[in-house]
Amino acid sequence: MKKLHFSVLVLFIAITAFAQNENKVTIGTIDSIQSAILKEQRKIWVYVPESWPPGNKQRYPVLYLLDGEGHFYSVVGMIQQLSQVNGNTVCPEMIVVGITNTDRTRDLTPTKAAPNPPMIDSAMANGSGGGEAFVSFIEKELMPHIDSLYPTQPYKMLVGHSFGGLTVMNVLMNHTKLFNSYIAIDPSMWWDKKNLLLASKKKLIEMNFGGSNLYLGIANTMEPGMNITKVKTDTSMMTEHIRAILDLDKTIKAQTKNGLSYASKYYGDDDHGSVPMIATYDALHFFFKKYRFTISFKDFMDSAVDLAGKFEKHYQEVTKLLGYKVLPPEAMPSYIAYEALKQKQFAKAEALFKMNVKNYPDSPDANDAYGDYFLAIGNKEKAAEYFTKSLALKEDPERRKKLENVNK
Repeated sequence: MKKLHFSVLVLFIAITAFAQNENKVTIGTIDSIQSAILKEQRKIWVYVPESWPPGNKQRYPVLYLLDGEGHFYSVVGMIQQLSQVNGNTVCPEMIVVGITNTDRTRDLTPTKAAPNPPMIDSAMANGSGGGEAFVSFIEKELMPHIDSLYPTQPYKMLVGHSFGGLTVMNVLMNHTKLFNSYIAIDPSMWWDKKNLLLASKKKLIEMNFGGSNLYLGIANTMEPGMNITKVKTDTSMMTEHIRAILDLDKTIKAQTKNGLSYASKYYGDDDHGSVPMIATYDALHFFFKKYRFTISFKDFMDSAVDLAGKFEKHYQEVTKLLGYKVLPPEAMPSYIAYEALKQKQFAKAEALFKMNVKNYPDSPDANDAYGDYFLAIGNKEKAAEYFTKSLALKEDPERRKKLENVNK
């Protein structure tokens, strides 16, 4: 049966907001925090979904993004597209926190490496190994800062590419519960003579990663003439990067009892620079494969099918997935309820409108919509009651006119 992904009442645009006073399109704000741990001022780029205007009680999972200045725009656009544009519910709406760099090698390498030309020169080696201090900054300073200023939920994700992917693996192995989900994109597992890779092999056997999710994206960094089969037996320096990642992938797949929810993919058509976007896209689908709500056309047309019950059951499962209470988004049931009303499926429409009012009692839209239902069935007294509730929450001239017409 063909699936219908019901849209919300308004087609969301792919860009967050239009700042008319500056004649610019903006997708976030630049925040900063003085770090006592790193002894420097750190800039962060923050995107908050546009469904969070002042007074809205909605809260969101948080995606922490390493190399923020390089990936912020693409990741924010992707989150918007998959969570709201065209009615998509592939993943939840999320806050995105882009952590920009000051000393990338220092912060994103977990161990201090010895010089190893041409991969590691003396300057890089001398400035490396500050990864644990950087993780401490994220845990003890950045996260409390974000939680204090923005509408966050406890679900957190960490995304990193290259050295950032190395950091992602370090956090997963040594600070496992700091995040719920991890995206390691073409991580530099060759670093420091594969120090983290070797330590990870042991921990993947000994530790319990229950409740943690990892997606590993692997780019094609091989020279012409080499392929994914031949490279596994190669010993040249030019293939050390991909061989270390493939070794990590093989090790993780061999450990099926450590509780880690894991998926990986080799992207033969993408190199080290192009792989972050497609890997992040696939990772979001993997993490939230149970998040999307769909109903069949048959279920919509069958008056005996309890769509409100389907919504409630689905979002009970989503609550388990994310670890906090998740309600059906207000706009989607409302849209379907109005469509049911057009089809004169009054019981189905009422259940959906009623569910929205129960879930969002302070929403002027939910109360107004329930009033429209009562008006459609000829119950003017109840219609006036809910129009009045809607106007008490927010004055609106069109809704005021509806109430006046009902009272006449």
